[in-house]
Amino acid sequence: MSFHTVTVAITAGLLAAAASFFLNAGAENRPEIESAGKLDSAIFAGGCFWCVESDFDKLDGVIETISGYTGGNGNNPTYKTHSEQGHLEVVKVIYDPASVDYAELVDYFFRHIDPTDDGGQFCDRGNSYRTAVFVENAEERAVAQDLIQAYQDRGIVAGDIVTRILDETPFHIAEKYHQDFYIKNPTRYNFYREGCGRDKRIAQIWRGPNS
Repeated sequence: MSFHTVTVAITAGLLAAAASFFLNAGAENRPEIESAGKLDSAIFAGGCFWCVESDFDKLDGVIETISGYTGGNGNNPTYKTHSEQGHLEVVKVIYDPASVDYAELVDYFFRHIDPTDDGGQFCDRGNSYRTAVFVENAEERAVAQDLIQAYQDRGIVAGDIVTRILDETPFHIAEKYHQDFYIKNPTRYNFYREGCGRDKRIAQIWRGPNS
C-alpha cells in the first residue's frame, strides 16, 4: 500500500548516519533526507508531543519524528497560540515502509496512549491533548478503524476507544526547542513523564491476555 510517499536519495552507507543526525537536530532548517528508496509519513496526536516523539523513536523502521501542530484553524500556530486556534499537539512520523508498515505504526501508536480518554492525555487536559490518527485516504482510515474494532472485539482495552480518526490538515512544525526534547532535556523530560503517570496508566489500559 502507498501512503504519503516522500521520495529521497541517499547512499546506503549514509542511512544510519542520517537517521542519527535527525534524532539530534532541530526540526527547523533541516537538510533534505536522501535515500535510495521511498519513505512514508503519518501524523498522530497522542498528548504531549515530547512523549510521542520519544516512543516512536524506539520503533524499528522509524527514520525521524517531528513535533508540530495540526487540526485547527489559522496559520503559523505557536506553543502559545495553538490551543486557542484549535490545533492538537502532534508528531509527524517518517518511516521506512520496507521495515514497518502503516498498520504496525498505528498499532504501536495506540499501545502508547490512553485511547479511552476524550478529555486529553494523563495529566494534560484540554482539546490540544486529545488523541487522533490523521489519515490521508480511505485506505488509511480503514486500517485505523479495523484496528480499533479488533481491540474492542478482543476486550483488551479497559474501556471504550474514543480516539478520533481525522482527515489530514496542514502540519505546522513546532518550535525548535520542542524537537527531540527528551534527548536535549532528559532530567526534565523524565520528571514530567513519571509525574504525569503516562506509563502507569498505559499499563492499566492495555490489560488483556491477548494484548
